[in-house]
Amino acid sequence: MRIGVSGAAGRMGRTVCAAVAADPDLVFVAAVDPFGVGDLIEGVEVSGSLDVFAEAACDVVVDFTVVDASRAALAWLAERGIHAVVGTTGFTAADFELFESAFSGSDGPNCVIAPNFAISAVLMMRFAEMAAPFFDTAEIIELHHDRKIDAPSGTAVKTAERMAESRGHDFADDPTTDEVLAGARGGEGPNGIRVHSVRMRGMVAHQEVILGAQGQTLTIRQDSYDRDSFMPGVILACKKIPDVPGLSRTLDPFLD
Repeated sequence: MRIGVSGAAGRMGRTVCAAVAADPDLVFVAAVDPFGVGDLIEGVEVSGSLDVFAEAACDVVVDFTVVDASRAALAWLAERGIHAVVGTTGFTAADFELFESAFSGSDGPNCVIAPNFAISAVLMMRFAEMAAPFFDTAEIIELHHDRKIDAPSGTAVKTAERMAESRGHDFADDPTTDEVLAGARGGEGPNGIRVHSVRMRGMVAHQEVILGAQGQTLTIRQDSYDRDSFMPGVILACKKIPDVPGLSRTLDPFLD
C-alpha cells in the first residue's frame, strides 16, 4: 500500500513517516507540511500542496495536523477516493456530520478519526465503558505534555461519552457546594462525569479513570511514554482501512 503523511514535519508526523517507512508491507511515497517544505524525511521531499498525494497515487493518507488543516484535507481526500487515517482532535459535531457524508460510499474511501492510536488506550476506554454501569461515581484525569493546546483531550472526551452511553443514566451528584478555587472540580462531562486536565513538562499522554461505589474503587490507567506507542495502531489502521467501511470514530473496529 502506498502511504502519504499530512503534517509530516511535526513531531508526530515524523514518527509516523519513520514507522511507515520501516514497515515491509507499506511504502512511504508522499509528505505534506507547509512548515517543512523542501525537507527530506525518510527519503521523501516534503511538499506544501495536497496535490502530491494524488500525484504519488496514495492509497491512504495519515493526518496528524490541526483542525483547520485536517478539515480541508479530509474533504480533498474524500473527493479523490483516498482513505484517511486521522489522529487530529478537536472536531465539532458539525464536522463529523460532514465526514459521515463524505466517507459514506459502499466502495470507499473510508476514514478513521481516532482520539488515540495506542492499543493500550483503546483497551482502557473499553474497560471503562464496561465498568461504568456498576459504579456510583466516576472521574477522569488526563495528563499531557505542555504543548497540547486543547483540554480536555479527545481521548478523555471519548472515554466519558462511551461511559455515559454504557451507563445510560447519571452518576451520583457532585457533593461540592463551595469551590474555593474556580475549576477545582474540573469540567462536567456527560452524565455527571468530572474531567480534569493536567499539562506538564516531561509527560506525553496519560489517563486515569477512577470509579467508586460503596466500600470500593477501581482505577484504570493508561500511559504512553513515547510517541512510538501510537505507531502500532496507526500502522494497523493503514493496513485495514480499506476493509472498514465509512467513518470510524475509534480504533475498535480495527481490533476485531
